[in-house]
Amino acid sequence: MDGIIFDVQRYAIHDGPGVRTIVFLKGCPLRCWWCQNPEGILSKPQLMYFKSKCIHCHKCIYSCPVDAIMFSDDEHYIDRVKCIECKVCVEACPTGALKLVGRMVSVEGLIRDLERDVLLYDSSNGGVTFSGGEPLFQPEFLREALRRCVELNIHTCIETSGYASRSVLESITSYVDLFLYDLKLVNDEDHRKYTGVSNRIIKENLKFLVEKGENVVIRFPVIPTITDTEENVFSLMEFLSLLRGVEEVDLLPFHDVEEKYRYLGVEYKMPIHNPPSREKLIWIKEKLEGLGLYVKVGG
Repeated sequence: MDGIIFDVQRYAIHDGPGVRTIVFLKGCPLRCWWCQNPEGILSKPQLMYFKSKCIHCHKCIYSCPVDAIMFSDDEHYIDRVKCIECKVCVEACPTGALKLVGRMVSVEGLIRDLERDVLLYDSSNGGVTFSGGEPLFQPEFLREALRRCVELNIHTCIETSGYASRSVLESITSYVDLFLYDLKLVNDEDHRKYTGVSNRIIKENLKFLVEKGENVVIRFPVIPTITDTEENVFSLMEFLSLLRGVEEVDLLPFHDVEEKYRYLGVEYKMPIHNPPSREKLIWIKEKLEGLGLYVKVGG
């Protein structure tokens, strides 16, 4: 069974307990304005262009078999409709100004790679975290990878928006030790505006996991003027107060990644570029701690 990933990060100390390997799966049904990993949104490989590395040698133009690359007024341009992600231009580029993100891997190949660090996982109580994109967007590949990890006694964790069918969620719960569950906006209209989808299924799936007794940590991205408003924070508090079983909330401060969007040639919708203030983070932390929750800043 094959899946498509865009990165594997070793020796991570966030995104779950202990020292971990994070596997980033490609594809996501959400379109969050502030997405920190825009290269993980589409389920196909994508070409990234790093302008600072380009020496205008034009080798990419000459090598492209579909004429998808050109220079106009000394500016590099990629016709992403024409581009077939063949990687020929990447191989021709002498400076690494072009990079193809996204590669197919088999479950067995991925597991062989992860097995290299089993002793490290054991000594640190760490394991493997599947992130994205949205890992539930590739349910069969995810389920098989999780199952193989469990066979090897590797602690498993997934970072998820929870936007998936109940059947998909039920198919993987027995293989997941920890869910890092994003909860962004409580109001459905706001959620649709800033993520492109309703939050109804997200909230229903969260209730399902908590009532089932799964180990769930809520992750709240603190996005200035969008998720950190009094209205949203108080709505979040009200919603969490009804969930018996959630004990921890991680606050994830916004980081500006506009540059990544330029590399991909896609629109960046965020109207602000500064992280939330320390005062705002403290205020949110104190409010959530008032519910008896353990709250930390960062994952």
